Amino acid sequence: MKKNILVTGGAGYIGSHVCHKLLDDGFNVTIIDNLITGNRELVPNKAKLVVCDISDEKKINKILKENKFDLVMHFAGLIRVDESVKEPKKYDKFNFEKAKLFLDICTKNNLNKIIFSSTASVYGNPDNQRVSEDDPLNPLNPYAASKLKFENFLIEESKEDKIDYVILRYFNVAGADEKMRTGLTSNYSTHLIKIASEVATGKRENIIINGDDYKTYDGTAVRDYIHVSDLADIHLISGKYLMANKKSHIFNCGYGKGYSVKEVIKCFNEILDKEILYKIGPRRPGDSKMLVSNPDKFTNFFLWKPKFNDLKYILTTALKWEKKIK
Repeated sequence: MKKNILVTGGAGYIGSHVCHKLLDDGFNVTIIDNLITGNRELVPNKAKLVVCDISDEKKINKILKENKFDLVMHFAGLIRVDESVKEPKKYDKFNFEKAKLFLDICTKNNLNKIIFSSTASVYGNPDNQRVSEDDPLNPLNPYAASKLKFENFLIEESKEDKIDYVILRYFNVAGADEKMRTGLTSNYSTHLIKIASEVATGKRENIIINGDDYKTYDGTAVRDYIHVSDLADIHLISGKYLMANKKSHIFNCGYGKGYSVKEVIKCFNEILDKEILYKIGPRRPGDSKMLVSNPDKFTNFFLWKPKFNDLKYILTTALKWEKKIK
């Protein structure tokens, strides 16, 4: 009998990739998305879409009473660091208060297994060049703080035996589905690779590098980029594990190799055989200088190997998607 998965934020960039992965693997998928930032066109045909907010208690209760779900994957939330610095209360409300209310509704309806979409931003500016799950947590912005707050709530709920969880801390997610079924469509993205793809396709004039005075090897911020399809695979594996076990985990999601902003631009230039224009701007409030994962916990636990661990491939799929939606 097919397992039933509930996905919040399934019309978004990462959520839609995970939904395709789940459907490809034979699961039934129901998506809850308010479509404020999500895109109906990214929803897979085989998935059921319910348009509502995760804080709509009446609708969520109705969905949970009419369906028996084996697992919930929670992607819904706000993700812009710059916006969170300007509107911290908004981020606490959406990413913590609403998520807490949603989880309370789930547990009252006996849905108590959750995969949570968290962020490497909870580490802040780590001392280690490759950060591990048990390293100190020091969020530098309200976005990261709201994610950590919900992580801590899940941990406390688990201690009371109310839920089982897998928390996935994403490093920088990029690229697009290799079959070009979905990708990043936001018009307000702050993602470097999305912006570079827009410049390459003539949708933007240039890239603004947010600071070139960091204490890194070329002065620009360093990030660990993971292909979104590998991240979708991590969700599939984590979901199968959680449905079969009563043990909770936190895992980093990255490749363990960092690239600076200038290195990413250089790689784009090699793909395009021309130079992308960029300007140097001020640092962005709340940004870390370097965030690179130690991914060993997940890879060793599940004996997992990534399929798309190649910066050039990540950029190529992002660029191909950008051309498709032009």
